[in-house]
Amino acid sequence: QFRQKADTFSLGVCNGCQLMALLGWIPGMTSIAESEQPRFIHNKSGRFESRFGTVKILDSPAVMLRDMAGSTLGVWISHGEGQAHFPQRAILDFVQDARLAPLRFVNDSDEPTEVYPFNPNGSPLGIAALCSVDGRHLAMMPHP
Repeated sequence: QFRQKADTFSLGVCNGCQLMALLGWIPGMTSIAESEQPRFIHNKSGRFESRFGTVKILDSPAVMLRDMAGSTLGVWISHGEGQAHFPQRAILDFVQDARLAPLRFVNDSDEPTEVYPFNPNGSPLGIAALCSVDGRHLAMMPHP
């Protein structure tokens, strides 16, 4: 009921991000089978990553990031299972087209990257966060 109320919003960070993905709150597509729901899995490095990183905020419907598009920020990273995993390429394409991945790990040229160590977990397209279609629910792996 909370998720469906138009006057609520939520933020899931790290383990909260993982939970919101498993519950299907993000990206919030109602017709995704559980086996195809995006989720966060072990880092490609095979290691727990705990350090400072850099993310860029992209244009998105995320209400908590409103008017922040284009900002590049330093954030703390502390996770072993932060790799955004999309069992179906079509869902990743939808997320990209609908602008539901508002936070990306970036390199020294301020470009989203999949290259380690800039992207500490190996997420496709540098994805560090996902939001719901209506923008009220935001899940991010880094610790703001």
